Amino acid sequence: MAQVKVRIPTPLQKLTGGKGEVTGEGGTIKDVFVGLESQYPGFKERLYDDSGALRRFINIYVNEEDIRFLGGEGTQLKDGDDISVIPAIAGGR
Repeated sequence: MAQVKVRIPTPLQKLTGGKGEVTGEGGTIKDVFVGLESQYPGFKERLYDDSGALRRFINIYVNEEDIRFLGGEGTQLKDGDDISVIPAIAGGR
């Protein structure tokens, strides 16, 4: 089980007590998010839709690589990895 750093975007920091970074544990992205849900209730529901899929407007990176090009939420983690949770931003007209 890897110990990783998870960067929390400002809109989700109310769930983490204002912390911009938390520590998580798990072998995969999904394991880490399930673990964070137990520490920070409501965290998982902000990232996953009702069908259990990651929300489309949330981008997840491991060491600056988009998990869509790795193994998705099954991406294997190692100690010291950095996970960034980044909400997509839409704009324009």
